[in-house]
Amino acid sequence: MPLSPATPEDIAEVSRQLGRPARDIVAIAARCVCGKPTVVQTRPRLGDGTPFPTVYYLTHPAATAALSGLEAAGKMVEYQDRLGEDPEFAAAYQRAHEAYIADRDAISAAEGTEPVGEVAGISAGGMPTRVKCLHALVGHALAAGPGVNLVGDLALEACGWSPAKCDCSH
Repeated sequence: MPLSPATPEDIAEVSRQLGRPARDIVAIAARCVCGKPTVVQTRPRLGDGTPFPTVYYLTHPAATAALSGLEAAGKMVEYQDRLGEDPEFAAAYQRAHEAYIADRDAISAAEGTEPVGEVAGISAGGMPTRVKCLHALVGHALAAGPGVNLVGDLALEACGWSPAKCDCSH
């Protein structure tokens, strides 16, 4: 999916969504059908020097609420169990992990900085062996497009929220 530069209006909207100042945004990685940010792409190392492995950060309040509901309902356990039972599913999750790390390393390369060694081999959401955070996995799925993060795709489908239908009144 194409990234778009974050405008001052986008930064203000993300800050409103998060309830705190947005920081170290590289680009908007996914948007609601109305154009508001849904997922931001962040720097691998924050301005204060802190390593930040979560490259794709889901910010949309309705999306985060829908995914919190899925997590509370035990959906992560279902996906985790499937990782242990379905080798193809596990292989797809491994590929998502590798794609995530490649994206993060590409940000470092584009900015002329070294990859963040403290998070080498670490992606987000528990990948590649655990399902730990559906928010991170859906953020990746929305940023990368369908078929890149199967767990994120499945969680997005199951959560009842869609970026194709505006729910930005939150």
